[in-house]
Amino acid sequence: MSKLKEWQHKSEEDLSDDEKKIFNDLGLFGDSRRKFLGKLSAASLSIWAASNFKLNALIPAGEEVPPALKALLNELEVKLRINEEDYTLNIDSRTSLLDVLRERLGLTGSKKGCGHGQCGACTVIIDGRRKLSCLTLAATCGDKEITTVEGLADGENLHKVQAAFVKYDGYQCGYCTPGQICSSVALLEEAKRGEASYVTEDFKDIRENIELSEEEIRERMSGNLCRCGAYNNIVMAIQESQTGEDQGTKWSFATAEEMEEAGKAK
Repeated sequence: MSKLKEWQHKSEEDLSDDEKKIFNDLGLFGDSRRKFLGKLSAASLSIWAASNFKLNALIPAGEEVPPALKALLNELEVKLRINEEDYTLNIDSRTSLLDVLRERLGLTGSKKGCGHGQCGACTVIIDGRRKLSCLTLAATCGDKEITTVEGLADGENLHKVQAAFVKYDGYQCGYCTPGQICSSVALLEEAKRGEASYVTEDFKDIRENIELSEEEIRERMSGNLCRCGAYNNIVMAIQESQTGEDQGTKWSFATAEEMEEAGKAK
């Protein structure tokens, strides 16, 4: 190491022929240095371009990648079926399904929350199962049936889960609501198929058409976070969606007497 430090302070003229050869081979002097720096600059530019060129900034939603940009992208063609419509897109193989939905197709219902699969705001339904679109490569979804929150309603008629969310005020800011709704729709299908959850008591007696308890719903929806804390209302919305029975209200305003008693208790 001391010898290397000594070399670092020498100019090219101070080096012996052997030292010049070594440094030249390493690309640190002469023509090789200029070639080395040129290659390094080109590599740095390509890395910067890959991390900073955003498709939504360069390409309007719904349009294909211009030929001039193709050299910067690890491009492939993928066929996607989304909300019963077919799309053929040229995309970077590393593009997430969420970015394709929002930035290429203008389907902005699915939200970018954490980007790490922690919050569930980007949940969509793929082949009948809920998936986190921020962690799903679009290139893996070829010929699969993808449903986003935009594809649940039938024209002006809301999906029953959407209607229940409205009825029970299962949202406040609405940011996580699309992911909550897609997760709820897929959850009901899981119950129909008889799929167990972490809180299922008897794995030997798993049957179809599981009647979801409040505990079951909370466990199965635990991957979808609500920043506003509307969890109780979401549970009731899912329960009515499954049973068709009005869930009423599970809270009430305190009376004047109760407020007075609470004040005395303090």
